[in-house]
Amino acid sequence: MTADRGHLKVFLGMAAGVGKTVRMLDEGRAELEAGRDVVIGLLETHGRTETEARAAGLERLPRRRVTYRGTTFSDLDVPAVLSRAPELCLIDELAHTNAPGLDHGKRFEDVEQLLAAGIDVLSTMNVQHLESLNDTIAELSGVRVRETVPDGVLRRADEIVLVDVTPEALLDRLRAGKIYKTDRIDAALSNFFKIENLNALRETALRQVAENVEARRAEPADAAVAQAVGERLMALVEPYPGAQRLVRRAWRSAQRLNAPLDLLWVAPPGAAAPAEGGETARALHALRQLASVLGATLLVQEGDDVAQTAVRVAGERGITYILLGASRPPRGFARLREPLPTRLVRLAPGVDVRIVADRTRRRPR
Repeated sequence: MTADRGHLKVFLGMAAGVGKTVRMLDEGRAELEAGRDVVIGLLETHGRTETEARAAGLERLPRRRVTYRGTTFSDLDVPAVLSRAPELCLIDELAHTNAPGLDHGKRFEDVEQLLAAGIDVLSTMNVQHLESLNDTIAELSGVRVRETVPDGVLRRADEIVLVDVTPEALLDRLRAGKIYKTDRIDAALSNFFKIENLNALRETALRQVAENVEARRAEPADAAVAQAVGERLMALVEPYPGAQRLVRRAWRSAQRLNAPLDLLWVAPPGAAAPAEGGETARALHALRQLASVLGATLLVQEGDDVAQTAVRVAGERGITYILLGASRPPRGFARLREPLPTRLVRLAPGVDVRIVADRTRRRPR
């Protein structure tokens, strides 16, 4: 075993049942037959006989068991993998949240530790688990995914393999009982596994892989251009749950420009440190967490004029793009005031101002 960092290969799909785990196991067996030392660190078969059959012949490490509040959980045993020190370890479901009491809160953090130890890893995940796509997926499918992976994890993967099937073929597999047990099939067909959802998810997965490929090809040139022109984005946010949608959209824009992202909350005077336990404090904490996960910088500045404060910070930070959410139509005397986007354009003529639409407010046709 060398001290070099391990190689991460991720099998990405649009939904459960496309065959990610089977592809991972097939590749693991091929590596074993080629003479490499391969183990299964963690496998989730979900009762699928085909998946279980593909694991035959591969060494499988025991799971680590922990008890929390009277319930016993089994999860990836990271110390056991490190002790066994294989050349290649297969670890299913990268987005999984670990049981309480383990060394890391998320499985992708376990994988990072193994990679740092020089162990190669094959893993799997669905596109809906990417943090920056959380709102997009909720809008497409009506289902809010709770387990997410920072986009940087996928971006740093050495290889991404798209495991693709047509939505029609996936629905055939579902109806045949190859994805879920019989008692879950009707509910799945009525919710997440609607044909329109699957079409949208497939398109999203294809686009995500294409964006990752393009980012890798263009990264040196894009970095040089971004440095030369000083591109930097800033999103104006407020501590309320809906702000996370704006943050994720802004982050994806920043990634396309290969530019850093700042988040700015212009707090009313005296309100920058809200009382603990209150709704504002909880929302601000959630914004800090999301900024940390995505790699953005959250700034809090007090001011009684949002536009002037934002323009001042933009000048100090070298901002070239300001993004803000669409506001509701003003009422009463507020209609006489100059709109915030117009003020920003006037006060900062060298900065592009973009309004990020809230797709959840679209009127039904």
